[in-house]
Amino acid sequence: MSSVVPQGVAAADFSNAIKEFAGVVGKDRVYVDEQPLSSYRDAYSPLADGEFIPSAAVAPDGVEQIQKILKIANAYKIPLWTIGTGRNFAYGGPAPRKSGYVMLDLRRMNRIIEVNEKYGYALVEPGVSYMQLYRHLRAIGSKLWIDPAAPAWGGVMGNALEHGAGYTPYGDHFIMQCGMEVVLADGEVVRTGQGALAGSKHWQVTKHAAGPQFDGMFTQSNFGVVTKMGIWLMPEPPGYKPFMITYEREEDLEAIFEITRPLKVNQIIPNAAVAVDLLWEASAKVTRRHYFDGKGPLPQSARTRIASDLKLGMWNYYGALYGPPPIIENNWKIVEEALMSIPGAKLYLDRENDPAWDYRVRLMRGEPNMTEFSIMNWIGGGGHVNFSPISAPSGAEALAQYNMIKRRCHEYGFDYIGEFLVGWRDMHHILMIMYDRADEAMRNRAYDLFGLLVDEAAEVGFGEYRTHLAFMDQIAKTYKHNDGALWDLHHRIKDVMDPNGILSPGKQGIWPKAMRETS
Repeated sequence: MSSVVPQGVAAADFSNAIKEFAGVVGKDRVYVDEQPLSSYRDAYSPLADGEFIPSAAVAPDGVEQIQKILKIANAYKIPLWTIGTGRNFAYGGPAPRKSGYVMLDLRRMNRIIEVNEKYGYALVEPGVSYMQLYRHLRAIGSKLWIDPAAPAWGGVMGNALEHGAGYTPYGDHFIMQCGMEVVLADGEVVRTGQGALAGSKHWQVTKHAAGPQFDGMFTQSNFGVVTKMGIWLMPEPPGYKPFMITYEREEDLEAIFEITRPLKVNQIIPNAAVAVDLLWEASAKVTRRHYFDGKGPLPQSARTRIASDLKLGMWNYYGALYGPPPIIENNWKIVEEALMSIPGAKLYLDRENDPAWDYRVRLMRGEPNMTEFSIMNWIGGGGHVNFSPISAPSGAEALAQYNMIKRRCHEYGFDYIGEFLVGWRDMHHILMIMYDRADEAMRNRAYDLFGLLVDEAAEVGFGEYRTHLAFMDQIAKTYKHNDGALWDLHHRIKDVMDPNGILSPGKQGIWPKAMRETS
């Protein structure tokens, strides 16, 4: 049995709770030995091994079992950490926020409950992955597209609950969520929106019902356990035109997004347009050692060779047009004229034998794949953590963020590897800090760099929308308007809805009262 137990829980109480969990789900669905528990660690963490280790895991198969588990957890004050597919890598993966928590593993709850072809939605459980849903749609002959995040093994529900994004016109996953079933900490089951209407036929058709809309309260939070979620799916369009444009200079980033903004706001480019830096793009094809075997950031001479050899730009822009071919071609004239106006721009409508082009084209038409995960080979050693600040789709803001973050990456000895993804009126900047986990000094530098970036970005008005477990408290404290009134509100809600603090304590920096008082 694991030697770790939840903080503040007596060994006898923990043992009794484990026995009672087994009475609910069966002994083979309660994990207490080191080997099965090792699957709940963050394999890419910037922290040393031994951090964020669970004491046990319990894997229910439905709502009734969850209710019974919550009753036991409340009786013994056992902290639970909920996961769906457990693939939230670069942000902590399946690991708990604090060592000793018991994992509430919902991977067995992987049913696709409904696919509605007429209205374009699916109703899924927490364990459903993008690949599973994609294959199911193909198997039933559906003409609906999913919107996957880059790794196909990610969870449809989990990514939406974490405010994740994809690459089709349905790329804002929480916006495309419609209707939830949630088990509250006391075991009560709530359905949001029209699902609260007895016998409702329109749960996944509209988010709205009489009264407040609560769905957002259960995203990036620890106020309940979401057990079902509706997700809108995109009808297959009659036409699809992907494109890639390379730009020669780093400073072209400003012009790229000044041009992109009106195209996005007016939905001329309907999907999540993305500008990918040279090394992110190259890492799907080569490793760093192909061009440089020294320490510190890649020298400019090596970057120039990479761009030449692989026919890449300092920025590589992907987008797509969708719809009837005449409309696509009409809009394409506008897009091409605007985006090709930057000196040195090169347009590609196809790139043979290019895995980066291939996986981007597949993502933009709703086909999940695992190609992007190959960029982990750039350094070797597997370590990576994502820093994800938000800005407006402003060229000046994008360039300012890039210069600030690249400078700090280089100071700490890391390559800048990132991309900018534009929604409608927001822009996600994803910096991937890569390191060899076996190199303790390198891993520690990555951790220190991340913490510095959090504070420096906040000082100039850029907040993160999502983060790794290790930085949740720090980022929560950057949202400090009116002495942190927003997190005070989160804590007031937490204290009422989960007075024993059993649900994912510390998620996004939201702690139960007892843990706030001892921290």
